[in-house]
Amino acid sequence: MPAVLRVGDRLRLDDRLHTVVGLSGTTVRLTDEAGTACLVLLSHLLAADGFEFVDQGDGPPRMPPFALLDVVPKQEAEKAAAWERHVTEVEFGRPIDAGADAAPRPEYDPGTRTLQQREATKAAELSALGWQVSPVTVRRMRKRYRDQGLWGLVDHRKTRLSSPTGRADERVVAAVTEVLAAQAEESTGTRGRLRRRVEALLVERHGPGVVPMPSKSAFYRLVEAVSEGTHAFGEATSRRSQARRPQGVFTPSAACRPGEMVQIDTTPLDVMVVLDDGVTGRAELTIGVDLATRTICAAVLRPAGTKAVDASLLLAKMLVPQPMRPGWADALALSATLIPHARLLDIDARLERAAAKPVIVPETIGIDHGKVFVSDTFLSACQSLGVSVQPSRPATPTDKGVVERTFSSINTLFCQHVAGYTGSNVTRRGARVEAVWTLAELDDLLQEWIVACWQQRPHEGLRSPFLPGRAMSPNDAYALLVARTGYLPLPLGGQDYLELLPVVWRSINDYGVRIDHRTYNCAELGPLRRRPSGVATKGGLWEIHYDPYDLSQVWVRDARTGQWITAPWTHRHLVSAPFADFTWRRARDLLAMRGQDDTDQAAVAAAVDQLLTRAESGPDRRIAARTRAALEPTRPIAALPQAPAPDGDEDETTVLEQPSNVIPFGVFDAFTDGSRL
Repeated sequence: MPAVLRVGDRLRLDDRLHTVVGLSGTTVRLTDEAGTACLVLLSHLLAADGFEFVDQGDGPPRMPPFALLDVVPKQEAEKAAAWERHVTEVEFGRPIDAGADAAPRPEYDPGTRTLQQREATKAAELSALGWQVSPVTVRRMRKRYRDQGLWGLVDHRKTRLSSPTGRADERVVAAVTEVLAAQAEESTGTRGRLRRRVEALLVERHGPGVVPMPSKSAFYRLVEAVSEGTHAFGEATSRRSQARRPQGVFTPSAACRPGEMVQIDTTPLDVMVVLDDGVTGRAELTIGVDLATRTICAAVLRPAGTKAVDASLLLAKMLVPQPMRPGWADALALSATLIPHARLLDIDARLERAAAKPVIVPETIGIDHGKVFVSDTFLSACQSLGVSVQPSRPATPTDKGVVERTFSSINTLFCQHVAGYTGSNVTRRGARVEAVWTLAELDDLLQEWIVACWQQRPHEGLRSPFLPGRAMSPNDAYALLVARTGYLPLPLGGQDYLELLPVVWRSINDYGVRIDHRTYNCAELGPLRRRPSGVATKGGLWEIHYDPYDLSQVWVRDARTGQWITAPWTHRHLVSAPFADFTWRRARDLLAMRGQDDTDQAAVAAAVDQLLTRAESGPDRRIAARTRAALEPTRPIAALPQAPAPDGDEDETTVLEQPSNVIPFGVFDAFTDGSRL
């Protein structure tokens, strides 16, 4: 019979005894032992910690654990059901399955027989049936039924969960656990190696022969139970990944507006590409993924060996519109999506011919501890743009789970459909994998896939609370969040990129500006020659910005007007393609090894041209490939007449200052890819 609360009941609340003195609807009036009265809502009373009835045996009604009955063996369930019939007959005079008008048997009639007499009669009846039952047993089963229902009548010895390690010695279990944890970073071994190490550890900890080792079969069963889910004897990569998972509650990162959190990372792309002069290899992909919309804000594809300047390039590409490339369908334009194109166009005219990918200015960037992302170059770039950097915990890829999962999606949705796909590891690689696409061609395919597929493909992780049954695409999510949060991106312009390029300070002579044995000159430098800049802290030198991936020109700031002067390299016409700083240095090294003058600009220019067109073996080919990849598309520069440089005017033994604390954004061409949209 369900418990009820009546006037006069005594109960315990807040470690004090109270008496119910009044009931009014859902309000209960209580008085404690000191006579203090209080009013308490019934819902609050029943949910309060430490609440219990003192006199009423039934207490508040409790629901039996019905689901647990499904794990009870069939024989035990039938026995519990039989006990229920007998216990209810003792309690109420009729079995539970008897009809409402059925009369109780005389020996169980509550009107003529006491409870103790009914218990004794039931014990004798069950004993006659072969059950070993006493009146005390019947009384205990009756109480358990009142407290727990049918679940209380089950023999819980039959439902007790067994220990995963059985009866193994706890010291052996601890040693196995410790050794398994210690070899998480090692190469995969056998159970025999594990047994040997466990034996050595037990001898070291407890002495020889103190802790007996189980038999081989028992030990293997113990190892199987302890190593469940750890990949202890499987793939080493899976084991390391499992060991790096957080031990506490896993809380995924969340963002409510575009740009609130952007995660970036680099990984080798599972596609073989043609690098330079037929050299093949795998490229490295660096991407930034917006957490709120799952938009791939930018993607940079480079030969192996991503540098800090490439990470800075990624940040630069996030901040300008993605242009429509030749051959792309009109359906890939920004105006063909739900993104508020007209509203954004009023703010930035470059969006008129932008591709269907939103511009997301990051507020916080999540990085790992790769040296590319913790370099002064990248951190200074973020600081200059007002972007916060949030490092993840060491060796914890789950802190950047979104970008890691995006890499996996790129491999399954894009890479496996590209000629030259290698698979994620050698066990998945085909017998013949041939590189077909060049790095520039693959980059063009990837950029088109991002706009055409990824940005417009429904994502299971993007759902609106108002339409939970519909998965949204990154573009749809961006349009929704812009309407909700009022997010308004402000892309950077060409002048901003010049400000973020690496800087050196040089004088302007009659022949122009000389940097690392290269001379830059143009007519606009005429009024500045042999004059101090007026910057006293730099000794009157002039501020010059350069692009480390394209040394064919530099930019000089006119300290009087604040305008920029573009000065091309005087030997630019001797090189068939723009070149990077490391290409220039390698060409000088080649000349020095041949015994030639590495300060002769014409000779170095010829060596650079040879390096870019045919490339030497090994690292030289990668240098040339990185240069050409960084310069797609190249910026045409009008040929200017060469200005001869007088000899001996300036000591040029110094080289370019290393851009350790500046931001080389020059890989991305803001003038052609941004300003002309």
